[in-house]
Amino acid sequence: MSPRWRITLWAMVSVQLIMSLSFTILSPVMPLFLPQVGVHGIVALDLWSGGLAAVTSFIAAFAAPIWGRMSDRYGRKPMVLRASACIGILTILMGLAQSPWHLLGLRVVMGALAGFSTAAVVLVTTQVPRGRLGSSLGWLSTGQLTGSLIGPVIGGVLADITGSYRQPFFVAGAISLLAFVVCLFLVPERFTPPRQAAQRPSMLAGLRILTRVPAMAALVMVLLLSQFGVQAIFPIITLFIQEMIGNRPDIATLSGLAFSASGLAGVVAVPLLGRMSDRIGERRVLLLAIAGAALMTAPQAFTDSYWVFVAERFAVGLFVGAIVPMTNTMVAKMTSPDARGYTFGLTQSAYFLGNSLGPLTGGVVGAAFGLHWVFLVTAMLLAAAWAAVYAAVRAEEGRAEEGRAEEGRAEEGRAEEGRAEEGLTERRPL
Repeated sequence: MSPRWRITLWAMVSVQLIMSLSFTILSPVMPLFLPQVGVHGIVALDLWSGGLAAVTSFIAAFAAPIWGRMSDRYGRKPMVLRASACIGILTILMGLAQSPWHLLGLRVVMGALAGFSTAAVVLVTTQVPRGRLGSSLGWLSTGQLTGSLIGPVIGGVLADITGSYRQPFFVAGAISLLAFVVCLFLVPERFTPPRQAAQRPSMLAGLRILTRVPAMAALVMVLLLSQFGVQAIFPIITLFIQEMIGNRPDIATLSGLAFSASGLAGVVAVPLLGRMSDRIGERRVLLLAIAGAALMTAPQAFTDSYWVFVAERFAVGLFVGAIVPMTNTMVAKMTSPDARGYTFGLTQSAYFLGNSLGPLTGGVVGAAFGLHWVFLVTAMLLAAAWAAVYAAVRAEEGRAEEGRAEEGRAEEGRAEEGRAEEGLTERRPL
């Protein structure tokens, strides 16, 4: 493996940081922007906030395998460039929206053309050595978490200082275009296109093939359930804080701090967990991360103090940020490098479905039963993901270990037979 993989890794960590910052600038701003484009009332705000957050990932769930195929055929770097450019342009256009339907249409197009996360993960997994996958994807996730730490604060402060909820959209779009420039000039990729494109099954057929392997099926379930639960919380954080402390003039800044608390914890914890996974295995670290996230999420439902809530968001961040990189590392180790674009396209469909259904469900649950129920539902989903990994991945690893041992015994037997036959040949008279 070429030493150039280090350059690719750190350049992509920088690009991931920039793109994550761009995404999360809008997190505390979107619910406050919606009244300016005609959305009024707490129920309507819940539903539109969840729906807008959901639609991009829902469309991306069906587009991801297509872009995965394209990355296997034409290279991973072009997919990163395409995604960052499209996201930048569409985010700027959202800042010009005059109705919620304009926002909805632009987010639909973004879901069809984006796919940045999948392209970034595939680019890194195909360039770094197998033994460094855990720590490398941990650092990639750290870049994402660092951006998520800085972005909401920038978005909230920018909105409060300028008095405009449109300005953050323009800043976020410009930052995405900066990521395009950084990737274009700083990210190297040595890609050899296949001589003949492999025939890939459809998305549904491919998912059926993946889920026939119990361990892979469990990992797909983890991506779906964990993202479903975590993303269900995001659209209601600003509204939950507003319900807790009232409609203060600095509500956007305080919401940004709450969003950033989990990112700050992840910046500290995820690199440590990534390095730990290279030593003790991704399965153990993944179980620890899911259990910690579930246990730290449930108490948020009963919190009536802003600073206690921020502390709880920090505690969740110590664990939740490691779930996706650990899962992706295990998927990468089960997949050959030349098929990772397509495979990650399929597994990321589950990730995007969780991203889409989570915010929508969070908005519906919050509107129907109260915002605190969203945290309880998230904790239960994370517990289900933990059970899937504990049961299926352990069994699959045991069978794989038995298979490797059996293969080793068979190889040793063939070698012993070869040595015996060689001895007989040497003793045979001429």
